[in-house]
Amino acid sequence: MSEAEDSEQHRLARNLNELMQELRVAQASVQILFGFLLSIAFTEKYASVGAYIRVTHLVTILCAAVAVAFLTAPAAWHRVLFRQGRREDVVGSGNTFALVGLAFLALAMTGTVLLVAEMVIGGWPAIAVGVLGFFIFAGLWFAWPSARRSAEGADEGERA
Repeated sequence: MSEAEDSEQHRLARNLNELMQELRVAQASVQILFGFLLSIAFTEKYASVGAYIRVTHLVTILCAAVAVAFLTAPAAWHRVLFRQGRREDVVGSGNTFALVGLAFLALAMTGTVLLVAEMVIGGWPAIAVGVLGFFIFAGLWFAWPSARRSAEGADEGERA
């Protein structure tokens, strides 16, 4: 193996390790959230809630389930493709899966915030709290880093 190939393999190994570490944080969050959401359906109060809460709850659970699927997919890909020389595929696909999983986790968190707000304050104020939650997650997880990346790319273009 040439020095360049060895260096590329080290970079891919480091990228894969970083990805898996990041996913451990997200996976723990979504799994705890999923358990919480499942437990709600088995409470006494749930029997008396209306269709709006039930549909919001179901959609939120489905978002959490999709988040689990996408956030655990890189580990499954790594295991299935282990020692097949496909580390670059695992890292590339894993990055996409992680972003999609985080998007669904943000939606599940938004739904959870909305559900809790509905139980506490109800009505339009609860919807406003849910919308605020959505913008906080979307802003911190996607918009802000994307803007920073774009700004840094523009700065590098000016330097060239």
